[in-house]
Amino acid sequence: MEQDQGEAVTIVTAEDHSFELREDVLNSVLMKNDIKDKKIVVVSVAGAFRKGKSFLLNFMLRYLEAQGSPDWLGDDKQPLKGFSWRGGSERDTTGILIWNKVFPLTLPSGEEIAVLLMDTQGAFDSTSTVKECATVFALSTMLSSIQVYNLSQNIQEDDLQHLELFTEYGRLAMEGSDDKPFQKLMFLVRDWSFPYEAEYGSTGGQFILNRRLEISEKQHPQLQQLRKHIRSCFKEVECFLMPHPGFEVATSPNFDGRLSDIRDEFKQYLQDFVQLLLSPLNVIPKQIGGRDITAKDLISYFKVYVEIFKGGELPEPKSMLNATAEANNLSAAANSKEYYNTEMEKVCGGNCPYVNRDTLHRMHFEVRQNALTKFSETKKMGSEELEHTYKEKLVKEIDEMYESFVKFNDGKQIAHAVRTPVTLLFVIFICYINSTLLQVIGLEAFAVSINLFMIMAVVALALWGYSRKSLESGFLTSDLISAKVYRACAKSAQSGKMGESTKWTPIAIERVEATPPISKYRTPPTSKHRRRW
Repeated sequence: MEQDQGEAVTIVTAEDHSFELREDVLNSVLMKNDIKDKKIVVVSVAGAFRKGKSFLLNFMLRYLEAQGSPDWLGDDKQPLKGFSWRGGSERDTTGILIWNKVFPLTLPSGEEIAVLLMDTQGAFDSTSTVKECATVFALSTMLSSIQVYNLSQNIQEDDLQHLELFTEYGRLAMEGSDDKPFQKLMFLVRDWSFPYEAEYGSTGGQFILNRRLEISEKQHPQLQQLRKHIRSCFKEVECFLMPHPGFEVATSPNFDGRLSDIRDEFKQYLQDFVQLLLSPLNVIPKQIGGRDITAKDLISYFKVYVEIFKGGELPEPKSMLNATAEANNLSAAANSKEYYNTEMEKVCGGNCPYVNRDTLHRMHFEVRQNALTKFSETKKMGSEELEHTYKEKLVKEIDEMYESFVKFNDGKQIAHAVRTPVTLLFVIFICYINSTLLQVIGLEAFAVSINLFMIMAVVALALWGYSRKSLESGFLTSDLISAKVYRACAKSAQSGKMGESTKWTPIAIERVEATPPISKYRTPPTSKHRRRW
């Protein structure tokens, strides 16, 4: 069975000690209509150069092409094609490559997801710096859901030390998140030569892994910490032991991948290993921050991570963590603002009538609190300080949105713009009528008191006019004056001091009490505030 329906394409180039993302190539693979909105599984193989990573990936291609057929290994005489590979001692793969055909896979639940295979430049060759090797490994680990760590013959201490550099990113991520930053790490030990100590396959592999990662009091603290890092940074850590494929494979310059040249024992465990990774029961969709990632989402993370590593200098691990954490917080804040806007539109949107200011104020605080709760409950990466920063910014933006809603709502009320002068003119008119009546019946002393009150109203109206013209504290002054006059008149009317004829009910005029600026208060103004104002 030939892989004639696709080819390996380079998506991250590594030239002159710098990394570049070929975004157009990545888009052409992941933005296809039948792929872009599906959850995606990313299987990557990384490790030292010339250890058979591409060779292994081509058997994964055969399995995915066979669509579950039991004889997916194919014909014994068929050469192995797919990702570029060859024997010898010089490296063949550079940068990061993916197969340009994404394979559909149906889970036992009936959901269809997509599977993407990724090949990486071999580490620790004669032309790459340690930082370049670490960068490639780190990129593939961050972007994959299953990372195969391809090793030769055994799990050595230096293999773990190299891995510690990559898991340092995860260690920092753990400080700001309860989630383990990476998903599945599979140690694949090739050419295992000690089957009498541990049998081939996953059972023996798990035995060896537990022994290598075991922590004892006799170990140096640095070695203990190294093992804790690996366990703490991956949700799953497994190991598989593979037998040697045969001397024909290892020594013949003419070997082209035919199954007839490979030992039967190797083929048996190869089948077990590939199915362990790629069967519908075992695949792991890519997640970041506890959220399933679709094919089109993966493009954004590629761009963010490659941009960080660009330039050949390995950044501080926290830089990569912050890039992901900021994206998480921005997304959560955007969702909360959208919720606030939608709910407030229901209260005072274009199709709604004018809403009393007190009612609008109360609804603002209720909806804002719900929006902030929604933000806090969204699963996010990063530290509490980072979340607090974005939350404060969200509060400020919501308050600005509220001010816009207030202005829009006020524009619906024609009387709103003239409520203060109308209130004062109404008071002057009532005072004038009462003063005239009192003079007619001979109660001039009382008439003088009413005239004084009327003069105060005239002065207040003049002050309002001045403040509006000078634009200095106009809106605040008008609210204070109208509120004080309203209370004074209402109190006088209710106490009967102005006579039965002076009892009036201001139906057409809205009572608006000045409230402190919204941004200075986190809860609605209390009765204490209202009394003071």
